[in-house]
Amino acid sequence: MRQRLRAPIVLPCDTACSVLRDAVVDIEEDGRIGYVGPFASAPGEATVTELAGILLPGLVNAHAHTPMTVLRGMGGDLPLLRWLQDVIWPAEAKLTSDDMYAGMVLGSVEMLRAGVTTSLEMYFNLDRLAEAVLATGARAVLTGGVIEAPGFTWRKLVDHVSSMIDTRGLRFGPGDRIEIGYGPHSAYTLTPEVLVEVAEAARARDALMHIHVAEAALEDAAQREAHGSVPRLLESLGFFGGRVVAAHSIHLSDEDIAIFAANGVGVAHCPGSNAKLASGIARIRDLREAGVNVALGTDGPASNDDLDLWEDIRLAAMLARLSTLDASALVAPDVLLMATRGGAAVLGRTDIGALETGRWADVVHVSTDAPAFSSGVDVPDVQLLSNLVWAAGARQVQDVWVAGDQVVSDGETTMVDRAEAQAAAGEVTKRLLAAG
Repeated sequence: MRQRLRAPIVLPCDTACSVLRDAVVDIEEDGRIGYVGPFASAPGEATVTELAGILLPGLVNAHAHTPMTVLRGMGGDLPLLRWLQDVIWPAEAKLTSDDMYAGMVLGSVEMLRAGVTTSLEMYFNLDRLAEAVLATGARAVLTGGVIEAPGFTWRKLVDHVSSMIDTRGLRFGPGDRIEIGYGPHSAYTLTPEVLVEVAEAARARDALMHIHVAEAALEDAAQREAHGSVPRLLESLGFFGGRVVAAHSIHLSDEDIAIFAANGVGVAHCPGSNAKLASGIARIRDLREAGVNVALGTDGPASNDDLDLWEDIRLAAMLARLSTLDASALVAPDVLLMATRGGAAVLGRTDIGALETGRWADVVHVSTDAPAFSSGVDVPDVQLLSNLVWAAGARQVQDVWVAGDQVVSDGETTMVDRAEAQAAAGEVTKRLLAAG
């Protein structure tokens, strides 16, 4: 029999950001949503779970390097390029597949407890990362990092991703929890010839590509000198054309934004990481007005330094308002949709990101027993959404379902033990610190 989750408020995250009152979300036996709407109109028999508070779709973290939980805090006061070259890349070269598994489990636990059900990852050892995600019950799009650096050879990295898709399929696991894609790091770490090969491999498999673009002003000076900009370089190479997510995308010209719009490139905006590393403020209002899909990401837990997408929801709105001196540049419904429906759109997915019939039942229950909701939920819709976005946050996430399976109950993960996950990741960090 179907599950029926009933709550005073359901936010389906449709394009209008509707607020449904005394409504339900029906979860069918296959883990998909069967009905969303008023309780009075709910069809058929169901096992009803009464919940106090708000139901909304699972959040989508559109750019992360989650296994880096084991590197959290290292080089925390350095700018991007020094942080990468002097601290992070040498440390990553020492990580084993078991280390990455431990980091992914802990990060997955952290995200689920914050209501993040899907993350777009760029990292290595995708087999182990998939095991980790399946162990926690989360959902992830795992793009294999492609880079030429000490300990890494781009050819082997590309071949591993291609082989994994060819043998296991583009998506697999219960509820299609795992999707595989390509993660060419950037145009400043890979040659044009490599970028072309990656793009050809991805398009041949309808796989998503996930790349850093224009994150720091100085990172791609040589590429800008030769080609005008990284978006111009990528367009000239024929890199676009499939599903492409450009992470950060801070230092863009009007022409660059037009290139993204013309080629259907999605942007993963990471305001927390961008602020911490002093990388800059992305032109989010301009991107959105040009028709570019924009989602939100945390970036890695060593550069943010957490995986709480609610913080980035607020920061995205604040920085957009501050940079434009316009308090209406991004409003509460805008950023809530960027973290849900917009995240799915950037990933090219129509099966997640909203509470709609046929999509996977990735559902978050937010408790309203908090100062943020001192006036209850019987307030105007605009005030309810404002309270959720500006005053509530991850601490109010109480329960989470992924493909209909409850993976968080009363604030704690149900499929893995949080204390054990923390201890395992902590041992990795201690070993790295001891090694110097």
